[in-house]
Formats: sequence, structure tokens, C-alpha cells
Amino acid sequence: MRLDLKALAIAAGLLWGGAVLFVGAAHLLWPGYGGAFLEVVSSIYPGYEVGGFGSVVVGAGYGLVDGAIAGLILAWLYNAAAGSPTSRT
Repeated sequence: MRLDLKALAIAAGLLWGGAVLFVGAAHLLWPGYGGAFLEVVSSIYPGYEVGGFGSVVVGAGYGLVDGAIAGLILAWLYNAAAGSPTSRT
């Protein structure tokens, strides 16, 4: 079985971008929520800082791109390790 590169890239990008968006938005509503997580994210993504609504959108964008690249690499590595499918008769 082979993984679809495009599908896994989209799914991983939406999942990670959505997670960063959710935690960032929750942090705006409840300032103590997810602070440590957002500090780690800000240390990884250049230009991202924990702050207002604009930073939530920037973080979600970074998460979307980062998750998509990670999903693409994961699917490619899985397909390379799985090899070509053999026909069974």
C-alpha cells in the first residue's frame, strides 16, 4: 500500500496549522492557555511572536506550510521504504 503524497501533505498541514491556530486563538481568550507551547512555536518559526490576532494568523500560516512539508516528507519516506507493490496471484 502506498500513501498519496498530496493527500497526506494537505492533511498534515491542516492538522498542524489548525492546532497552532486553535491554541493561538485560545491564548487570546484566556492569556495563560498554551503559553509554553506558543513560546516553543515562536522559537522555531522566524518572525512569529506570541501576541495579538495577527500573530495567530502568521503562526497558523507557518504551521500550515510546516505541516504540509512534514507530511510530504513522511509520505515520501514511507513509500520509499514500502517499495513497489508486488502482484500476488
